[in-house]
Amino acid sequence: MIVVTAANGNQGRLLIPKLLDAKLPVRACVRSVESARRLHQMGVPDVVVGDVSDPAVAARAVHGAQQVYHIGPTLHPREREMGRTVVDAARAAGVRHFVFSSVLHAITTDLVQHEIKRDVEEHLLSSGLEFTILQPANYMLPLKLKPVFSRGVFELSWSLERRQSMVDLDDVTDVARTVLADGARHYGATYELAGPGRYTAHELGEIISRVLGRPVEVRRIDADTYLKAWVGDADPREVTHQLRVLRSITERYSSHDFVGNPNVLTWLLGRPPTTFEAYVRKHANGVA
Repeated sequence: MIVVTAANGNQGRLLIPKLLDAKLPVRACVRSVESARRLHQMGVPDVVVGDVSDPAVAARAVHGAQQVYHIGPTLHPREREMGRTVVDAARAAGVRHFVFSSVLHAITTDLVQHEIKRDVEEHLLSSGLEFTILQPANYMLPLKLKPVFSRGVFELSWSLERRQSMVDLDDVTDVARTVLADGARHYGATYELAGPGRYTAHELGEIISRVLGRPVEVRRIDADTYLKAWVGDADPREVTHQLRVLRSITERYSSHDFVGNPNVLTWLLGRPPTTFEAYVRKHANGVA
């Protein structure tokens, strides 16, 4: 049995069908009944509903499992507690293999979400569990393309001149499936997962423009504006953690590049990783 946390998120929704197609038994863990309904519709018969920062929920989620794939919800204010609690529950339950979806350069602790994931990594390393840690670069997400398709504007909340490496979540979840299907081969490994290329915002805009065959404006927005794409018009008093996360991203990415190397991802996939251009073409189908 493989337990997948945050199973209805961007990564979980891609990973779970791949595990099911590989005939691997899956238990999904989600925080709402609505999310559970979606997972049942995807073909997952075993779904645990609850907040895994609660030890009782975490214990129920990992009971009888051989592997755990833990996805830390980056904007959740209890992400650190969730990670540590799931690790503790997995150890108590005798889980064989714990796979943690972390972040590239987790040691960069001036980024709020990196410090949290670094702390979870350390807790996992100290747990005595067999582990694999995946460290993906910035995700290529449909959310980042929505303003392009709707308004012809590509928006980022940091310096447009700084370079970033990116990775397609399809590639990340292909690696996750491989690691979970062939666990022992990956015990004790930490894998940096970055796609090809190191792009400024202007270069990303040029790629999008070429794919769509029309001009695309590249615009910098502030973190507070960018937050609305994630949480809508939520009361600012209720999203203080999310705002801290995005403001720290803005500050760090405006003063430093955030880049990686595609070699490890290429080796694990057994093929070239997805380029940003290929990703845009995939999502622009029927839009351009």
